[in-house]
Amino acid sequence: MQGNSNQTIQGLVGEALRESTDLAQKEFTLFRTEISQNIRTLFIGLAMVVVAAIFAIAAVMLLTESLVEWLATVVNSEALAALIVGGLLAVIAIGLGLYGRHAMSASTLTPQRTMRSLKRDAEVLSERGA
Repeated sequence: MQGNSNQTIQGLVGEALRESTDLAQKEFTLFRTEISQNIRTLFIGLAMVVVAAIFAIAAVMLLTESLVEWLATVVNSEALAALIVGGLLAVIAIGLGLYGRHAMSASTLTPQRTMRSLKRDAEVLSERGA
């Protein structure tokens, strides 16, 4: 009888170790998948920042002079027209840059699903242990 209970305990310990290993492998796979998706999001955000810079440069090169000249005839001041146009282009560039920075923030890169899954696993294990 004593030998049977030892085998049962050994079997249970072995099964627990196998299940723990399987769980750890699944959690790691989930983590890798989520991190790769988050890296993709990071690159999209970086691309948005680059596009914002390109738009800002293109806007400055293509529109500034003609807008300043037209606005100078309306406000009767070339300096005031240049300030108005420059301010408008700066606001557009800042808006695009902020959007790109938001897409690259640390909170969007946190592996949320993995964290929730690990929390659930810890709760289940603590319930089984109690």
